[in-house]
Amino acid sequence: MFSHIKEDIAIVFDRDPAARTHWEILTTYPGVHALIIHRFSHWLWKARFYWLGRMFSHIGRWLTGIEIHPGATIGRRVFIDHGMGVVIGETAVIGDDCTLYHGVTLGGTSWNKGKRHPTLESGVVIGAGAKVLGPITVGKNAKIGSNAVVVKNVPEGATAVGIPARILEEEKAKQEAQKAKFSAYAVVSDDEDPMTKAIHTLLDHSAAQEKELQALKVQLASLLDTQADSQVAEAFASKKPKTKSSK
Repeated sequence: MFSHIKEDIAIVFDRDPAARTHWEILTTYPGVHALIIHRFSHWLWKARFYWLGRMFSHIGRWLTGIEIHPGATIGRRVFIDHGMGVVIGETAVIGDDCTLYHGVTLGGTSWNKGKRHPTLESGVVIGAGAKVLGPITVGKNAKIGSNAVVVKNVPEGATAVGIPARILEEEKAKQEAQKAKFSAYAVVSDDEDPMTKAIHTLLDHSAAQEKELQALKVQLASLLDTQADSQVAEAFASKKPKTKSSK
């Protein structure tokens, strides 16, 4: 347990550029405090001291604003940044090297006992305000965009965004995962978002239609001018006096 706590403190330097000293992290980072309290309450839970485990978990929520059920399983080098409003359910499993931002919920969708919360494999990043619900699995090194609502499995290395969450093109997501091991807040570029692509496609289609309408207007105006000139010529010809033939 203490080796895990030491790693939880050390990993902050890799994922938060604002961190300066170990003392600062140990005394001012609520995410670290929540994990320390959870390590102890989880140990009590495993030893079947259920009430004590829940009591320490409750104290941790009161101190940090982060609610972690003592039954949840959390791996090594997990980082909860800011942390306010994070909720982690009883049967949730968080793998090594995962990162959660404030407002994240790992919740259940059933009142039945048994596995009802998500499983995060190693290296998962979940952006602020995201909700991952149900006994689903988020694959290794996957990313969940801020405010996404995920109710289906997310493949390894993929990125999920939106409500309900949509999986971005897996090849691009894998390329991004290879370029950088860590992406703060699980941010994705606009050209990868399918909703953005759809909007740009509609805008391009609208612009193309506008050009076609302009071309039709020019052709119609030209045709009307030609018809008008022809009518004027016919009218002028009909009014022209006829010459008398010589006898």
